[in-house]
Amino acid sequence: MPDIAAVKAVLAGQRIETPSWGYGNSGTRFKVFAQAGVPRTPYEKLDDAAKVHEFTGIAPVVSLHIPWDRVDDYAALAAYAKDRSLELGAINSNTFQDDDYKLGSVCHPDAKIRAKALAHLLECVDIMDATGSRDLKLWFADGTNYPGQDDIAARQDRLAEALAAVYERLGDDQRLLLEYKFFEPAFYTTDVPDWGTAYAHCLELGPKAQVVVDTGHHAPGTNIEFIVATLLRAGKLGAFDFNSRFYADDDLMVGSADPFQLFRIMHEVVKNGGLDPETNVNFMLDQCHNIEAKIPAVIRSVTNVQEATAKALLVDMDALTAAQRDGDVLGSNEVLMDAYDTDVRPLLRELREEQGLAPDPVAAYRKSGWQEAIAAGRVGGDQAGWGA
Repeated sequence: MPDIAAVKAVLAGQRIETPSWGYGNSGTRFKVFAQAGVPRTPYEKLDDAAKVHEFTGIAPVVSLHIPWDRVDDYAALAAYAKDRSLELGAINSNTFQDDDYKLGSVCHPDAKIRAKALAHLLECVDIMDATGSRDLKLWFADGTNYPGQDDIAARQDRLAEALAAVYERLGDDQRLLLEYKFFEPAFYTTDVPDWGTAYAHCLELGPKAQVVVDTGHHAPGTNIEFIVATLLRAGKLGAFDFNSRFYADDDLMVGSADPFQLFRIMHEVVKNGGLDPETNVNFMLDQCHNIEAKIPAVIRSVTNVQEATAKALLVDMDALTAAQRDGDVLGSNEVLMDAYDTDVRPLLRELREEQGLAPDPVAAYRKSGWQEAIAAGRVGGDQAGWGA
C-alpha cells in the first residue's frame, strides 16, 4: 500500500496554474453574463488569484493572455505578483480575434497577415523575457471551412515556418507549448487538429517544443489518458489545460462532467513520472466561468485536480503490476477502482491543517469577506472579459 506520508509530501508540492481570464467575464454560451466584483485590470486579476492560492496553498502561478493582459510595464506586473506570493506563468498568444485572421493567422495565404501574426508571437516572447515566464502557449484557430479553400499541405509548411521562427527566438530556459483542437472554428480542415499533428511539429522543432493537452479538445470517446501516457513516454508532454466538457470545448470546471476520467488521466501522470519536477509538466486550468462565481469556481477546480491526484497516488502499484502480470483482468481493474472509490477529502483536510490552511478552501473563502469587498470596491471602469 502507498505510504501516506509520501502521498502527502507529493500533494504538498503540487502546483496548479490558474488562468487570468478565468477571473474575468467569459463563457461559452451565446451571452457572457457580467458579475459584480470582476477585475478591471491584470493587477486586480492577480489580487483574485492570490486569494485562490491563499486558501488552496497550491496555486502560486498565473497564466497571462495577450492582448487581454497587456500592460505598459511587465516587470512591474511580475513584481506585483511576487508581492502577493505569486509568479507569472505561461504567456498565451491570441491570433484569433482580429479581422485580419478570418482566413487564418500563421497559415494565412497572405504573407502580410502571416508576418503580422508572427510579430505578435515574437512580442509574446519579449513579454516572457520581461516577466520571467518559461512557457509560450500557442493555440491557432487556423483552418478552412470548405474543400478547395486552400492548400492543406502548404498551410502546414506556413505553420512550420512560423513555429521555427518562434523557436529560434526562445531563450535557453524557455519552451514553446503547442496546443491542438480537433475542430472549431474551422470545420473542414483544422491546421493543428490533434496530438499527432502537434507532436510532429514539436518533434521537428526540437527539445524546447512540447505538446499541450486540453481535456476539452477531443472527440467524444477519445481515450485522453492514452495520449497522456504516450506523450509522457516520448518526453513531449509540456502542459495540461484542465477543464471539463459534456459535448465539445465547454470549458467547464475540471472534474465536473467526468471525475473518473480526470482520475484516469492523473493515474497515467503519476505512474509515468508526470509529477516529477524534472519532467516539467505544467498543470494549468483553462476554464471560462460564465454563470458561476469566478473565484469559488477556480478554487473548486484546483481542489478537484488535487483530489484526483490524491486518488491516483493511492493506487497500489505493486498489486496492480502483479495483477497485470498475471493477466488478472478483473483484479487489475479492482485495484484501480479501490483507489478511485477512496474518499480522500479527510486526507486533504488533514494535509491543509498541517500546512496552516483552512480545511475547506471554498468555505474559508466565503467567510473571508473578499467577494463582498470586491463587489463593493470594483465599481466603474471596464470589467475584464473576452477581448479586454
